Amino acid sequence: MSYLIITELQKHYDNYHALRGINLSIQEGEFIVFVGPSGCGKSTLLRTIAGLESSTSGSIDLDGRDITELSSSKRDLAMVFQSYALYPHMTVADNLSFALRLAKVPDDEIQEKVRSVSASLQLDPLLDRKPKELSGGQRQRVAIGRAIVRQPKVFLFDEPLSNLDAALRVKMRLELARLHKKLGTTMIYVTHDQVEAMTLADRVVILNAGSIEQIGTPLELYREPNSRFVAEFIGTPKMNLLPVDNIVRDQEEIAFHLLEGRILFPTNRIKGPMPSSIILGIRPEHLTIVEEEDDFSGRIELIEHLGSEAYAHIQISSDQTIIVKTAARSEIRDGQLVNLHIDRNEIILFNESNRVISLLAEDVEHG
Repeated sequence: MSYLIITELQKHYDNYHALRGINLSIQEGEFIVFVGPSGCGKSTLLRTIAGLESSTSGSIDLDGRDITELSSSKRDLAMVFQSYALYPHMTVADNLSFALRLAKVPDDEIQEKVRSVSASLQLDPLLDRKPKELSGGQRQRVAIGRAIVRQPKVFLFDEPLSNLDAALRVKMRLELARLHKKLGTTMIYVTHDQVEAMTLADRVVILNAGSIEQIGTPLELYREPNSRFVAEFIGTPKMNLLPVDNIVRDQEEIAFHLLEGRILFPTNRIKGPMPSSIILGIRPEHLTIVEEEDDFSGRIELIEHLGSEAYAHIQISSDQTIIVKTAARSEIRDGQLVNLHIDRNEIILFNESNRVISLLAEDVEHG
């Protein structure tokens, strides 16, 4: 049975529909990440689960208990905010113990819990300091520790790493992953950063305009997106999208005319009727620069060298540029004319409604 169940959750702000019938089941111990563009409803959904926002309709059940109308303090949840929200006049030790003292937990139990959390988050040398004496990463660890000492049923994280620099974000991301493995507690994490989503989550919930677009493991979303929105949102750099100029179909095969080449599909590979228009999606790592003429060619506009790899931005028509992932030590150069090959088994097709066209798992022929 699911641990946290959200059913038909709706949220209106006057005429603005922020959440549109959210249905979500989370298992105990899962690390769930809400991700999506600004304004998609991810923080609103988290705050509604926390009880900081009231829902317009729908229900939230936690461990068999309806918490929809309960105040935030009675939901047995702990939230870590983007802004840390530490008490500036208190020491680290006092910040960690504040919620326990408020709940009138015995002193010896408070000391034991603070000592345990402090050791696990490497806060022992900082217990007598106040927040103004801490770095951003240290403050965030204190905020996380303050949530841990309460031993809630669910941890809620609202973009907790967004105020940190790039190197510290990576370090804190690893610490969060280790913490989840150690505690085994259900965690729900909101971020706009897809790298955080892909590296932390057991499952990712992608939101778009107040609705859930798709739910799945990071690899499922990357390899099997159900829409153009998901395909473009997941993956860095973005998926390349190429409009198909013409579709020619006979009894045995379909020819997709793409730029000056064509790609052949056996007719029985496509389920259902043929759409009136098609967009072909291919990720940068599934395009290859080759010596001989192949699918199409283009001129390199820019090469991004990232150390372990490089990304070549290649103009293939007057209004179309694609990105190709290449080896770091590749000898390609700006301005060079190159030939490109598409990995047929990694193609994703989108119809006129931007939904994925179902294909059977067979090799696609090269025309």
